[in-house]
Amino acid sequence: MSFGFLGIQFGFALQGGFMSRIFQTLGAEKDAIPILWIAAPLTGLIVQPIVGYLSDRTWHPTLGRRRPFFLIGAVLSSIALFFAPYSSALWMAVGALWILDASINISMEPFRALVADKLPDSQRSYGFVVQTLIIGVGTWAASNLPWLMTQLGVPNTAAPGVIPDSVKFAFAVGAGVLFFSILYTILTTKEYPPENLAAFEKDKKETEGFLHGFKEIFTQIVTMPKVMVQLGVVQFFSWFAFFILWSFATPAITEHIFKATDTASAAYNDAADKVGNYLGTYGLVSMLYALILAFITSKIKINRRAFHMFGLFCGALGFSSIYIVENHENLHYSFALVGIAWASILSMPYAMLSSAVPAKKMGIYMGIFNMFIVIPQIIAAVGGINFTYKFLFGEATINTMLLAGLSLAVAAVANLFISSKAAILDGYIDPSLEEKT
Repeated sequence: MSFGFLGIQFGFALQGGFMSRIFQTLGAEKDAIPILWIAAPLTGLIVQPIVGYLSDRTWHPTLGRRRPFFLIGAVLSSIALFFAPYSSALWMAVGALWILDASINISMEPFRALVADKLPDSQRSYGFVVQTLIIGVGTWAASNLPWLMTQLGVPNTAAPGVIPDSVKFAFAVGAGVLFFSILYTILTTKEYPPENLAAFEKDKKETEGFLHGFKEIFTQIVTMPKVMVQLGVVQFFSWFAFFILWSFATPAITEHIFKATDTASAAYNDAADKVGNYLGTYGLVSMLYALILAFITSKIKINRRAFHMFGLFCGALGFSSIYIVENHENLHYSFALVGIAWASILSMPYAMLSSAVPAKKMGIYMGIFNMFIVIPQIIAAVGGINFTYKFLFGEATINTMLLAGLSLAVAAVANLFISSKAAILDGYIDPSLEEKT
C-alpha cells in the first residue's frame, strides 16, 4: 500500500528541490521565486477538499474507493513531471508546476485517507511512520537524480535560459517511477466496500449534486473539530518553513556558501547539484528516523505530541545552523536535523488527526486538513517570506533559513495547545468518537 508514496515523493522532491533552479535558469529573480510558486498551493486549496469529499463518496467495483483517484493523479502527474524541464519560458515552467502540484494532490490525499481506512487506531502511528519511511527513500533518491545523471556523463550545463540535460533526465526518471509505483499499488492493494453498500449508494444518491457537495465541504470547514484547528496551527508554521526551503535553498546556499550567482555557469550548476545532495540528506535521514519510529511504535504506545515537538525543534536547529556553516560538507549535519523534522511532519500530525475524527469522513477531513499546508504557502508566496526575513534578519538571502528555523520553533511550541487525548496518546479510544463512527 505504501509503495505508491515512493512515486509521489519522487514528484514532490523533484518539484520542491529543482523547480526554483528551473525558474532561475529561465531568468527569475530570487525575490520573485515565491510568487512563481503561488499557483500550486492555490490549486491545492481547491483540489484537496474536493478530492477528499469525492473519494469518501466513491465506490467502484474494481478500483474501490481511493484507487480511482490514484490512477487519475498518476497519469496527469507523470506527464507534467516529464515535460516540466522542457519549459522554454518562465510562464511555461509556472504552468507546469501548477499542473504537477494539482495532479499529485489528486493521488496524495486519498493515499493518506487509505492508510487510515485500512488500519485500526492502535496501528495508526505505525502506519503513518512506515509511509514516511517510504517517502524518505523517495526524497533521498529523487533529490540526488540530477547529480547521478551528471556522474553518468549527462551534461550539467547548457546555454543561458536552457535547462541542463541532467535535470531533464532526472525528471524523466522521476515520471516513470511515479507512474509505475502508483500503478503497482493500484494492482496490489485491496479495499473493502462499505459495510452496507445499499445504504451507502442510497445516501450518495440523496446527497448528490454540486450545491450539496459545496455545502458539505463548507459546513465541515466551518465546524471542523477543535483538534484540527490546534493541529492546523502546528501545520501552518511547519509548512511555512518548508516552503522557504523549497523556494530559497538553492539561491541561498549557492550564493552564501559557494559564492555562485551566474545561473549559466558551471560553478552555479555544480553548486545547485550539491544543494540537491543536501536535500537528499534530509530525505535519507527522514527515512532512517522513520525506521526508528516504526520500530518504537510497533513495540510501545507513544506520546505523539512529545515526539512531534522533539522533531520540530531538531528542524529549527538544523535550519538555523545553515546560516553559520562555513565548510559546505557540514551542511549534511544541518539537513540531517531538518530530516528529523520532515519525518515527524509527514507522520505525527496525520496519526493524531486520524485518531480524533470520524472514520466515515476521513477523506474530506484529510482534504480540509491540508488547507493548513497550502494556506501558509500562499501567504509565503505573496510576500510573507520576503517581507518577514528582511524585516527580522536583513537583506541577505541566507537569512531565509533563519526564518525557516524560527517558524519551526513556533510550530514546536504550538504543540502544547493540542488537548485531545485521542490525538496525543497512541491507541487511546475516544468514546464520543466511537459513537459518531
